[in-house]
Amino acid sequence: MRCGSNGAVPKHAFTMWVANDDRLPTRSRLASWGLAVPLTCPFCCALPETRDHLFLSWQYSYDVWSLVFAKCSPPSQTFVDWAELLSWIRSGASRRKILLRKLATQAVIFHLWKQRNNLIHNNAPLPPTSVFRGIDREMRNIISAKRSNKLFNSLMLLWLQ
Repeated sequence: MRCGSNGAVPKHAFTMWVANDDRLPTRSRLASWGLAVPLTCPFCCALPETRDHLFLSWQYSYDVWSLVFAKCSPPSQTFVDWAELLSWIRSGASRRKILLRKLATQAVIFHLWKQRNNLIHNNAPLPPTSVFRGIDREMRNIISAKRSNKLFNSLMLLWLQ
C-alpha cells in the first residue's frame, strides 16, 4: 500500500475528494443526468441515495462509524450533514488527532463506497463489522508504513486506545 507524503492512501484520498465535491455517481446524481435509474438507496430501499444518506444517515454507515468512533473519539452528536463531518475532522485537540480523524474518514468513505458498489454489482453484502475490520487493517498499515515520521510515531497508540 502506497501512502502520500501526508500519509493518505491515494485511492482513499481520491474517493474522499470526489465525495467532498458531491461528485460520486450516486443514484440521485445519475437520475439528475437523465438516466433511468431507481432513486432509492440499494440498502434501505426507502430513501433517495444521496451522498449524505449513503455516508452519514444510512443505518449501515452509522454502524461502521460507531466502530470507528470507538477508535478516534466520537463527535458530541451524530452527523446530520457533510459539513458536520468535515468540522469533526478539523476539531481534534492536536495535529495527531486531526490526522487520525482525516485518515479514518477517508478510509470509511472509501470502504462504504466500495461496499455500496459491491452490493449493487455483485449482490454480495458484508456486515458492518467486516467493513470495519478492513478499515482497521488499513489504518494499522498506513500508520506502520509512516511510523518514522514524527507526526505518525504515536498515532498507533491513539488508534489502538
